[in-house]
Amino acid sequence: MAVETVTHISLYIRSQINVLRRRKDGQTLVGLGFLHTIIRGQCSKMSLSGKREEGGPASKIHLSEGHDTKAKRPIKQERPASPVPSCVSMKSDWSMEPPIVFREGDFSTEQRNQQGRSESEILSGQSSQSHQTDLASIFSLLEEKIMTFVKNELKMFKRILSPELPEGFESQKQDKEVVDTEDEKLESSAREGALKITLHILRKMNQKELADTLEKYELAVICQRELKSNLKKKFQCVFEGIAKQGNPTLLNKIYTELYITEGGTGEVNNEHELRQIETTTRKQARPETAIKCNDIFTPLTGQDKLIRTVLTKGVAGIGKTVSVQKFILDWAEGKANQDVQFVFSFPFRELNLMKEDKHTFIELLNHFSMETKQSRISNYDKYKVLFIFDGLDECRLPLDFQKNKICWDVTESTSVDVLLTNLIKGNLLPSALLWITTRPAAANKIPSGCVDQVTEVRGFNDPQKEEYFRKRFSDEDLASRIISHIKTSRSLHIMCHIPVFCWISATVLEHMLKHKREEMPKTLTEMYTHLVVFHTKQKNEKYLGKEETGPHWNKESILSLGKLAFQQLVKGNLIFYEGDLKEAGIDVNEASVYSGLCTQLFKEECVLYQDKVYCFVHLSIQEFLAAVYVFLSFINNNENLMAKSQTSDKPEVAVYKSAVDKALQSETGNLDLFLRFLLGLSLESNQKYLRGLLTKTRSSSQSHVETVEYIKEKIRENPSQERSINLFHCLNELNDHSLVEEIQSYLRSGSLSEEELSPAQWSALVFVLLTSEKELDVFDLKKYSRSEEGLLRLLPVVKASRAAL
Repeated sequence: MAVETVTHISLYIRSQINVLRRRKDGQTLVGLGFLHTIIRGQCSKMSLSGKREEGGPASKIHLSEGHDTKAKRPIKQERPASPVPSCVSMKSDWSMEPPIVFREGDFSTEQRNQQGRSESEILSGQSSQSHQTDLASIFSLLEEKIMTFVKNELKMFKRILSPELPEGFESQKQDKEVVDTEDEKLESSAREGALKITLHILRKMNQKELADTLEKYELAVICQRELKSNLKKKFQCVFEGIAKQGNPTLLNKIYTELYITEGGTGEVNNEHELRQIETTTRKQARPETAIKCNDIFTPLTGQDKLIRTVLTKGVAGIGKTVSVQKFILDWAEGKANQDVQFVFSFPFRELNLMKEDKHTFIELLNHFSMETKQSRISNYDKYKVLFIFDGLDECRLPLDFQKNKICWDVTESTSVDVLLTNLIKGNLLPSALLWITTRPAAANKIPSGCVDQVTEVRGFNDPQKEEYFRKRFSDEDLASRIISHIKTSRSLHIMCHIPVFCWISATVLEHMLKHKREEMPKTLTEMYTHLVVFHTKQKNEKYLGKEETGPHWNKESILSLGKLAFQQLVKGNLIFYEGDLKEAGIDVNEASVYSGLCTQLFKEECVLYQDKVYCFVHLSIQEFLAAVYVFLSFINNNENLMAKSQTSDKPEVAVYKSAVDKALQSETGNLDLFLRFLLGLSLESNQKYLRGLLTKTRSSSQSHVETVEYIKEKIRENPSQERSINLFHCLNELNDHSLVEEIQSYLRSGSLSEEELSPAQWSALVFVLLTSEKELDVFDLKKYSRSEEGLLRLLPVVKASRAAL
């Protein structure tokens, strides 16, 4: 069968070459697109000596009349447009010549006579001095190259149809030689042409079943090739800090392998994410198993189970989405995970828009991937497929694993929520791989029984922080000054563990150093105040035409953004839709102007929906603007948004006390950083940067003292260790270090003993030890406590240490 097929195809190809040989009229040849591609891809690389023409396009070959010196008309070699893939019929590719009908003998009498005609067309040289060359030698070489190409393709087709071939398909090997886009298109077109010829002749030979099998397989290959090409275009660039805006940077150029480790269980963590960062900065020195982004589905040493579902957690801005982007890009470029045939990305923020819709799973997949829609593939159980669900914490679907109905059929129409829960549980496509990313607080939305491995993205370690700034700035002196300043503030240095905060710090400090500002930010409140000021000034200069020295605040816009930030923070939302913006009184067009603060994300791959998705560049910016809104509401309107009822306290003190109470009542710690910002804004030194927003400044020394004492009182009430530590951060924002200095004096004198320590002092000791710049390699408990109670109080320090004695 194989020999007969090769013979028939050889005859067919040779007949087409002969047709081309006898063309003398300079007409455009509109024969088989495949043959054109071979001619363009092979002959166009040769000059008269058989080499590629210097300086000429590789896609043109100039054929001229042998004796016509007046006009040399190039034959156009453009391939006729046809739908892709057009593998069902050959009719659309026949033009001036009828198809060959195979009978006895190779060719008809007329064809044999035509072979004997003189071949007068020659390849024109680069200069008028170039001599003419007999077309016979060119076409002889052309025939050899075409037949070699076809035989190689037929070998691949034979492997595909072989019963020994495993289910699925082998991805075509990437050529090691780097090719440009045009050559890649030519190669793709040639392969499709070879397929069309093979399918046509198999059906002429009454081998319809073989032809149908081959066609389905090749549709998947074409789909994969187009999917990889589109994913490369989509993910090859990153837009630092500001999605889809600013100057794009090649991901492969700036990507630093993030520290990913086995993350234990998917249980919820009630610490604020900044506290989790403080802990993980110390844990990175531990001998934990580091996992490369491309190896997350590879079992760890000692694991013998297959990994179907991976849950990757990490705080906001730590690099989860960039890790996903890098994984997809490496797959699309053929660098990693080539055993996976298809990779599909489903961002939860876009799935939210389909909350009320009903689809089959195939329809849902086609909604996110036009390549699969065109290929008409439905049997994904036959392939190794990876589905990536990015941003579980942004999911607004119920994900009801208990009550949702069971769905086994990819063609059954149901809600998106039912489709997702059944895919995750393994009822739909049980052989598919799943990768889910999330912030720690939402990790428990997926039942632990549905997750095979939990990983954690840890962000930058100390050397990587410096590497970031030195890559960011070509001015080495500027980079060194920024690094030195960040090291002077423990809170800033810890935050730089988050890549997005490195961007924030670089933006603010570069601006301040270039303008020779003397007062550099040392607290988080100061840093974020300067960030908002900087971006607002940029916005005015770019969009409103105002100079930097002029009034730079648009009070209405800032209040609206702050209102949005506060409303959604209380609800626990990091992403918002147009309805959320309207509720906060934001003009959608105006919001997009705040490119540095509120990013507009357009869903380029979703053609059925035109909704826009919004988010702040980082959760901490949302928390800061929420604090600004609450603060301005009180200062300008005397309105306490943190308390429903009035108290006997002074209005200013009441705002801060009620905010402290609200933060302590939160089980997830989602208001911890918000509280730090709000208290930081109470200082007049920070209020001066907000002039133009404030109708008046208000910073009573008496109110400051009362607020500090209230926080100390709450510390003495012995709240949870996590809430207590945050209260010490609040005192730091208020520039009150009395408790910390007291415990430090005990440590310096060596007079520390557990009998002398009050609950507040115990909390202060934990805070001092955790925020110390010294590495907690081995923590000697005997220095501080020998009792069980002491051990419990120092547990956060023990957890952050490598070992305890």
